[in-house]
Amino acid sequence: MNRALENERLKEKLASAASMPKDVVLGAAVVTIIGTGEMCIENYRGIIEYTDVLIRVQTKECQIKLQGKNLQIEYYTNDEMKITGRICSLEYCK
Repeated sequence: MNRALENERLKEKLASAASMPKDVVLGAAVVTIIGTGEMCIENYRGIIEYTDVLIRVQTKECQIKLQGKNLQIEYYTNDEMKITGRICSLEYCK
């Protein structure tokens, strides 16, 4: 486990030194929120829970918990998804 942590730190240093985005080097999630009605998540691993009031998504580092009303996944690919509806809260959970 300690070895994995060292590898992640090394990747972060390399990304910083090479001026490369962390989402490319580390596979970090990119979350873009537009107002209260639209959200895009890039670099996610899977959908854990999906209802019209709660969507939970697994990323490499954590889970993203989105609560609201009339939530809907407009589309998803292997790398990206778009969620619409009335977004009330966003939480990052370990």
